[in-house]
Amino acid sequence: MPRLPRISPIGIPVHVIQRGNNRQACFVSEEDHGAYTGWLKEYSRKYSVEIHAWVMMTNHVHLLCTPRQDGGISQMMQSLGRRYVQYFNSAYRRSGTLWEGRFKSCLVQEERYLLEVYKYIELNPVRAEMVADPGEYTWSSYQVNGLGKISNLCSQHREYLSLGETPQDRQKHYRELFTLHVDNKLLEDIRTNTHKGMALGNDRFKDELATLTGRRLKPKKRGRPVTLFIVYALTSNTVVSLTDL
Repeated sequence: MPRLPRISPIGIPVHVIQRGNNRQACFVSEEDHGAYTGWLKEYSRKYSVEIHAWVMMTNHVHLLCTPRQDGGISQMMQSLGRRYVQYFNSAYRRSGTLWEGRFKSCLVQEERYLLEVYKYIELNPVRAEMVADPGEYTWSSYQVNGLGKISNLCSQHREYLSLGETPQDRQKHYRELFTLHVDNKLLEDIRTNTHKGMALGNDRFKDELATLTGRRLKPKKRGRPVTLFIVYALTSNTVVSLTDL
């Protein structure tokens, strides 16, 4: 069965994960991180993708981005992936694949969810116990969003801009978000929806996207269909109360 094309409407934020094949290391040195960052800047501009948050772990990458042209994210990730594999294989005298197939992604509702995905991404090194504070990790966007580091990669989303009138206010309020980690239920929702290519948001958001794209973006309800259950009950002369349905 052919793979379904990516759903990435213009202007809707997307959480992207790209993992190393068999969870092998994708970044071995500081030079590797620098090379990947440089090409991420190049291709995000080429394909009109705004990058809001990122983290480059040892064996995977998270991005939070918004496309401004059709197919921009897929084109960016394909070009970036190929370019980086060429570099990595040459640098480490290896051959073959580096990435674990296609990248994973999910659409993200701005209200309530977007800033939580920021947190989820930038707290990765803390959850992995690589650092105690997200500001200690160099290869993430926290130093930009939370500490004011200058970056020509980061594009500030309007939800981030709404945190304050000045850069200092926004950074202060952003840091305050990190006093609490991402709720466990939301943590699992982010992971599940990204892995399945669904949407992260409320039912209204998912239904609007389904209407826009013609694709279902939330899991089917579990359980036996009521209509089939009723047919079974009628054909088997079984008495069924409505409270049993």
